[in-house]
Amino acid sequence: MSVESKKPSESCCSKLKLFLASLAFVFFAKAFGGAYMKSSITQIERRFDIPSSLIGVIDGSFEMGNLLVIAFVSYFGAKLHRPRLIAIGCVIMSAGSFLIALPHFFQGLYKYETSMSHNTGANSTDSILPCLSNNTMIDADETPDLVSRAACEKAAGSSMWIYVFLGNMLRGIGETPIMPLGVSYLDDFSREENTPFYLACIHTVGILGPMFGFMLGSFLAKVYVDIGFVDLESVTINHRDSRWVGAWWLGFIVTGTVILLSSIPFWFLPKSLPKQGQEQSQNKGTELATVPEQENFLQEENQDQEDKDKPVSFQELAKDFIPSLRRLFKNSIFILMILTYLVAVNGFIGMITFKPKYLEQIYGQSASKAIFLIGILNLPAVALGIITGGFVLKRFKLGIIGAARVSITASLGSFCLLCVQVFIRCENTEVAGLTVSYQGVHEVSYNQQTLLSQCNTGCSCSMKHWDPVCAYNGMTYASPCLAGCHTSSGIGKEMVFHNCSCVGEMMSPAMNMSAVLGQCPRKSDCDHIFKIYMALSVVGSFISACGGTPGYIVLLRSIQQDLKSLALGMQTLIVRTLGGIPPPIYFGALIDRTCLKWGTKQCGGQGACRLYDADKFRMTFMGLITGLYFLANVLWGFLYFKIVKRQKKLALRNQAKENGLEGNGVNGHANINIAKNTEDTDKESTI
Repeated sequence: MSVESKKPSESCCSKLKLFLASLAFVFFAKAFGGAYMKSSITQIERRFDIPSSLIGVIDGSFEMGNLLVIAFVSYFGAKLHRPRLIAIGCVIMSAGSFLIALPHFFQGLYKYETSMSHNTGANSTDSILPCLSNNTMIDADETPDLVSRAACEKAAGSSMWIYVFLGNMLRGIGETPIMPLGVSYLDDFSREENTPFYLACIHTVGILGPMFGFMLGSFLAKVYVDIGFVDLESVTINHRDSRWVGAWWLGFIVTGTVILLSSIPFWFLPKSLPKQGQEQSQNKGTELATVPEQENFLQEENQDQEDKDKPVSFQELAKDFIPSLRRLFKNSIFILMILTYLVAVNGFIGMITFKPKYLEQIYGQSASKAIFLIGILNLPAVALGIITGGFVLKRFKLGIIGAARVSITASLGSFCLLCVQVFIRCENTEVAGLTVSYQGVHEVSYNQQTLLSQCNTGCSCSMKHWDPVCAYNGMTYASPCLAGCHTSSGIGKEMVFHNCSCVGEMMSPAMNMSAVLGQCPRKSDCDHIFKIYMALSVVGSFISACGGTPGYIVLLRSIQQDLKSLALGMQTLIVRTLGGIPPPIYFGALIDRTCLKWGTKQCGGQGACRLYDADKFRMTFMGLITGLYFLANVLWGFLYFKIVKRQKKLALRNQAKENGLEGNGVNGHANINIAKNTEDTDKESTI
């Protein structure tokens, strides 16, 4: 009998563990896909020749997808088969990833912007004459009329970014059920004291997803977009060039496949499970009971299970939705938590979206290296911080006030480090006519006319092209023509330009007046400054992540049991809508204002930005993030005092109830009145 009684316990326990492992893997898969999307932002921007503000709209389409369905999924999904809804969501996410990769197969080969002919292949021995070849050049914007430009854009597939937008929106729709339904399912059927540890484990496994996503993005950023379709020897740019596009599409096929695989276990998990620990006491009670008592117990349990599994009509679910929503938003702590998360997420989303570009433009790192460093340094620090926060909660058995203290301390610590990062900088890259004059005087110019100088006026150069060359004097010129180069030698990436008249303005006639393809590297001290910045960034990531799990526990313990799924869903809805959609757009729009040199599309018109004013970019980007995190800390302060005040009221109410049961007469009535008053002032939540 005892052997048989253990079987249900083991089965139930194994199902909970299977759900825990499956949820951890799906958190990994969705984070893998999401991080790869973030790491590919720069590549997509360059491939479709679009500004940062538009890439922000594409990035925000993920949250737009969430917005469409999150409220209904969170509320109705909690009363339906949660594991299967998660499985369906994974399939939709996978389809979205495949859709994002689709434009690559219809868009044709990538033709990067250059002032030289694309016909000069690897085996060509023709000498290019940059200065002379531009005598008949007309600016690309003036060449085609409206009809021919429309035909050109259609042939070039410049509107294909819409597929990326729609695919990312599908990813957002598919991701919707995972967090609210998965976390509430786990919290419903696990011991209360185990929930923080389980959440920490899930998020820790989940953080491996961004690590692998950024590492995949870093690897593919070095692989040319049309790998296998073009002769790489004929490509005159390398992965450090601002015109380079990596094989961004390949990563979406990989991530889509992983997400599809993660859906499999959820199709086989049950709708509900016994509460962890209760099944053992139920089995023990059944074992000691007589046969008739066991039969009655089993009948009652079967009846309860039938009631749980009985289909609920849509009308029955819908009629309680508005009252539940009203009860939820009367909870002042929930409202303050939403506002705090909203502001913090605005800063975080803006930072993570454009951080690779920030490292590239401010510290001269390649897109591939910037993505790799974020994945290999920042994300492990975040993982360690998340599990540290969960361990602190479990080790010291902290309540809601203790969890709030940990969160606000972590938030203040990361904010202080962020303030220091604002003042860490490298000098602007020296580009003649943009950040320095042709004579070497440091002066930033947003006027394209400064690209022309007396040394290149006879070449009739186009000011729209970006085809940088590095001279032996350490200065970068926007194109061989603008450097005043008259002859060239070599082929492909090894091409060298000679007799460059503008180079001679900063050199003695006896020195080398040649230039090679690509921008010049930054000054040597910039590498040292970059290491300091990355060290502060990693420590800040760890400290910030330590407050993640405690903050989540504050949210979970501040709402009523029956509103938990709805609260998590509404939190996700509001934070994703106002904290996920706007930041990439307004961050991107403000970053666009710091652009010094815009690229030119294949069919004319403004393309992606090639060079930014590093100082203005830094102050705009870091200043905005710091301001948002300052506001989040102020809100955390209000939230903490509200939590302490509520806990005191609850303690007084509980004491009054106990005294009311024990006391009698006048004192008893007085205590009961105190209990009623405190209960009336705090009906909004049960903690």
